[in-house]
Amino acid sequence: MEFPDDVRYTREHEWVRVEGGGRARVGITDYAQDALGDVVYVQLPDTGTNAVANSSVCEVESTKSVSEVYAPLTGTVVEVNDALAQTPELVNQDPYGDGWLFVLELADAGEVDRLLDATAYRSFVDEQ
Repeated sequence: MEFPDDVRYTREHEWVRVEGGGRARVGITDYAQDALGDVVYVQLPDTGTNAVANSSVCEVESTKSVSEVYAPLTGTVVEVNDALAQTPELVNQDPYGDGWLFVLELADAGEVDRLLDATAYRSFVDEQ
């Protein structure tokens, strides 16, 4: 199980990688994709969607279930990973790389400080 140090995490198993220009790339964690099983479809948000922290923004469907993905931060969706339409399994194969879901332009970059770091997330997962 991977817990990269360069991302922040939510208790709902999303990850956030802050990028330049007040943007953050979002995906689901290695733990989440492992629990879901084989991802067969990803319903991404539309660009321009106003996402509110902790609200549902898209869904990931696997052979086991359909799971909501929650916005880890408040902002506007400015980019989505169109490659997932043809190859949703990227979420399983490379959850912190090519399997990312969307990019948010952050309304308040300070919200990032409320997310878990890798050590705290690893402890949270170990308790599950």
